[in-house]
Amino acid sequence: MKRIVVILYVLLSSLCVMGQQDAMYSQYMFNTLAINPAYAGSRNVLSATALLRSQWVGMDGAPETQTISFDMPLRNEKLGLGVQAFNDHIGITNLSGGFASFAYRIFMEKSTLSFGLQGGASHLKADLRSVDLGNQGGVDMAFLQNINQVFLNFGTGVYFNTDRFYLGISVPHLLNNRINNNSEITSNGQVARQYMHLFVASGYVFNLGEDFKIKPSFLFKGIQGAPIQVDLNTSLWIKDVFSVGVQYRTNAAIAAMLEVQINPQIRMGYSYDRSVTKLANFNSGSHEVMLRYEFGFQKDKVLSPRYF
Repeated sequence: MKRIVVILYVLLSSLCVMGQQDAMYSQYMFNTLAINPAYAGSRNVLSATALLRSQWVGMDGAPETQTISFDMPLRNEKLGLGVQAFNDHIGITNLSGGFASFAYRIFMEKSTLSFGLQGGASHLKADLRSVDLGNQGGVDMAFLQNINQVFLNFGTGVYFNTDRFYLGISVPHLLNNRINNNSEITSNGQVARQYMHLFVASGYVFNLGEDFKIKPSFLFKGIQGAPIQVDLNTSLWIKDVFSVGVQYRTNAAIAAMLEVQINPQIRMGYSYDRSVTKLANFNSGSHEVMLRYEFGFQKDKVLSPRYF
């Protein structure tokens, strides 16, 4: 298992990365600030969202992710401000940090267009020297020195929404920061770096009568050197209170999702993912819990239910 964790780490920190470096969320539509700074203030109230993800349960060294964010509108809702903190642990590595987001919002007759910027820092720790390499003799330079490094970065995004539709395009991190340790340059000359991620997210809410609505959505994820991945979602809302949904992550997993709007201020969500690859033989699935609370709720500020 230690060898598996080491292989995962090397893949995540090299040019030929075969998966995204940023933390992954199934309930991305309720944690939008984590991927798009232009979302800040879009709910028109001070909103707090916490999300806990436990991935590949039962597998030693599997990813564990925690994130919390706050965002709110400013100056007649034309500006949005957001902050987020995160912690992502996988195997011998831990990435934590925080970002502040700023959005400028342009109001149209029935829609809003937002432009966002974010900046912040992350801290990467990798306990490479703790890895048991066996008794093969010699010294492996890749594990001679631990990584303990702080990265500064910034990102940008655009977010367009109406009461029933949204479209967001974002690059949360624009700098390809170099990861420095004795193994930073591989045998074929490649350099370990953080790489830009491109996210495109969209969704729409359709009426199915007075009490039912269906909401399809998708998230496109692209990163240099990795296959394109898309999350495809469909959820059914019942009386604007309860929602059930399914998700397919291309060549990776399927998920079942539940949401409950407990009252106008509190929303809870849960998702269960199951791998569709051979990885399913080594874990019992992934769990994700989301809680959102909206402060200072005023009935006259939210004219219709919010679905994203």
